[in-house]
Amino acid sequence: MPALPACLRAFLAVFVALFAAAIATPAAQAQDNPSGLPLPRFVTTRSHPINVRVGPGTRYEIAWNYTVSGVPVEIIQEFDTWRKIRDVDGEEGWVHQSLLSGNRAGYATPLLANGEVQMHTGQSTEAAVRARLAAGVRVSINECNGTWCNVSAGQPGERQAYSGWIQQAELWGVYADEAFD
Repeated sequence: MPALPACLRAFLAVFVALFAAAIATPAAQAQDNPSGLPLPRFVTTRSHPINVRVGPGTRYEIAWNYTVSGVPVEIIQEFDTWRKIRDVDGEEGWVHQSLLSGNRAGYATPLLANGEVQMHTGQSTEAAVRARLAAGVRVSINECNGTWCNVSAGQPGERQAYSGWIQQAELWGVYADEAFD
């Protein structure tokens, strides 16, 4: 019987250590995430040109530039006022937070190779087709309900010409089951 209290003490010590670690985790995450916003998350570029750097600061080399605004990117990490982003091609680099906007945009990504994305008048495959978008067409995302997204698309440099509903699975720039308005 004397071994039972020692086992119980060991069990309690492990339990307390795990509990303390669980409480400390949000504080550690807050330090890794200065904005307090969820990671990862999608945003767009605010202006142009934007220098994308190999590290979080102006002392780091420029990896590439964005020459147009409104490009959808995914923030995957934060350091102070710098955001590590990933683009649709999987390329990663760092930009200053002031160069990003919370506006949502995405790219049409057909489920079938060499296919197209159908934009419907409603949230159903039975709804009339308003437009057919080729792979890579940029769209502004107005809202998503977890299955369908209301988007606008048009020719580059022109006012948005078409708006309708696209299946969420056929968009890069929104997560599966993500809902927002």
